[in-house]
Amino acid sequence: MARFAKISSIGCDYKEIDSSLDMREAVQVMKKHLRGKLSRVLPDRPDLIVFPEVCDMPRSFTGERLKAFYQCRGDSILTMMRETAKQQRCYIAYPRLRQVEDGTWRNSVELIGRDGEIVGIYNKNHPVDIEISVDGVLGGKDAPVLSCDFGTVAFVICFDLNFDRLRELYVKAKPDVLVFVSMYHGGLMQQYWAYSCGSFFVSAISQSYPSQLISPLGQVLRTNTNYFDSFTEKVNLDYVLCHLNGHWEKLVAMKEKYGEQVRIVEPGYVGAVQISSEAESLTVNQLVQEYELETFSDYLKRSLDFQSLPGHVEP
Repeated sequence: MARFAKISSIGCDYKEIDSSLDMREAVQVMKKHLRGKLSRVLPDRPDLIVFPEVCDMPRSFTGERLKAFYQCRGDSILTMMRETAKQQRCYIAYPRLRQVEDGTWRNSVELIGRDGEIVGIYNKNHPVDIEISVDGVLGGKDAPVLSCDFGTVAFVICFDLNFDRLRELYVKAKPDVLVFVSMYHGGLMQQYWAYSCGSFFVSAISQSYPSQLISPLGQVLRTNTNYFDSFTEKVNLDYVLCHLNGHWEKLVAMKEKYGEQVRIVEPGYVGAVQISSEAESLTVNQLVQEYELETFSDYLKRSLDFQSLPGHVEP
């Protein structure tokens, strides 16, 4: 059956804060700034709200002053986000620099649930060298795929997008949604990750334009604009990806039988389609069984196995 989720991306830039303010005042200014950004998307009743990397970093603060700001901030903005998530019954992906118990730092995304509790934390696996040498940030080792009531979510932070090790973990895990929080755009890599992992991909980017929502076949579905730094879009997570080979007649038969209850998106050029159920009484899994559909990833694996058989490769 249709499994819709509304996703909000807040691709806002960093807040400039008057350096003459004391730290407690600076934290209050940051809270007001982030509340203002939330107010733009909350009327859409999103299921998931995504902020950009270290979203509560004051623009002009550096070095010890920045660390002093984070020390004063503590968990107060996290508490604000948790209260908002609980009041609005939504998930919030809150990226920040945080100090852990042993005094070291992590560049993290904390996923907050509809009840205000923390669902899980992703620590940036691949910090840039300056983060490690200057900011004392340690790289994370884990890549959790977190369960929400609408589906599964995994995270990528900025420089992470350059490393195949992390991407390949997600290729195997197959999260419904990949969330990319960043200071840089990543260009074609955003679409490649979406296509490679077969996942919806939402980015929230602070210093590059645009933030995007991308389909599992690499189509850009929505972006923020030069006028508005946020957007909300509904996606259907009850989908399957199939290669066209072996499915041409099945797709025609499926559409003839189910009509508008089934949506088939063919983006061109990649030889694959995205099939989703738009009906309450019909699931994609039922379609897979009824029409003996082979998933795109299974088709590629079968093709590779067949190519590797004796007599199918040159000596």
